[in-house]
Amino acid sequence: RNMSSAGPEGRKKMRECDGLIDSLVYYIQGAIADHEPNDKATENCVCILHNLSYQLEIELPESYAQSIYMQRRNTPNNDKTPGCFGTRSRKVKEKQQDTPLPEEKSNPKGVESLWHSTLIRIYLSLIAKSTRNYTQEASLGALQNLTAGTGPMPFAVARTVVQKANGLPSIRTMLHVSHPAVKKTAVSLLRNLSRNTSLQSDIAREVLPDLVSVLPESAPGSDIACETAASICYTLYNLTQSSSHNARLLLSADGLPKIIAISMNDSNMFSKASRAASVLLYSLWSHTDLHNAYKK
Repeated sequence: RNMSSAGPEGRKKMRECDGLIDSLVYYIQGAIADHEPNDKATENCVCILHNLSYQLEIELPESYAQSIYMQRRNTPNNDKTPGCFGTRSRKVKEKQQDTPLPEEKSNPKGVESLWHSTLIRIYLSLIAKSTRNYTQEASLGALQNLTAGTGPMPFAVARTVVQKANGLPSIRTMLHVSHPAVKKTAVSLLRNLSRNTSLQSDIAREVLPDLVSVLPESAPGSDIACETAASICYTLYNLTQSSSHNARLLLSADGLPKIIAISMNDSNMFSKASRAASVLLYSLWSHTDLHNAYKK
């Protein structure tokens, strides 16, 4: 577990170690089957997998990069924006949401397991069944890592979490736990998921009221609470930017007074949340059909 947080070279060596990832997944599957999701060894296994999934899209071996990103590489581009796999255009980036992963292997081995739907379902199962905060946080964090990029893999993982594995109810529960790091990681995962336009209606229906409910009534009082509030605001921004319906849902959940209160805080310490709330307010005002409702 310590070694897996040793940086890019450490992650690379461990991902390449024959049988290591498979053994970790095997152990966790056994723990879940035996109804023992709270043992220390399971926590260690999940934390290792969490660390090994960090920067995965960027650090993939060339053979996987070629098979997964071949369609992206074959798309002509003129915008010389630096990216993980050479230059790519904004149009290509937009198309990536519709680019499916190659067909999943029924028996993934090694690094292939890290983004496979089997492990995604294991993480969601641990989020639902484990009561260990570190196990919950690591499971959420692994999914956050896997959905953090802009290529086809993160969007495919996001679709699996939301639509194929029905993961939103378990993630929503984590918004209401008392442990601040677990809550923060759950919100960060939802922020990643909400970037996928095809999933926004599902996410808004399932968790938008819960996101509003966990927003503080005024400027948050700690760094981690500030980061959590900022992530909530950016998630709500993603969900409402192109949807007047979702903006109205936010309004009916009494989110506007909270967002205004957070935006009016000008303390340097908490400017991240204040700035995010201001960006959200500006976006909400773009829905001109809601101006009368806003004013009321």
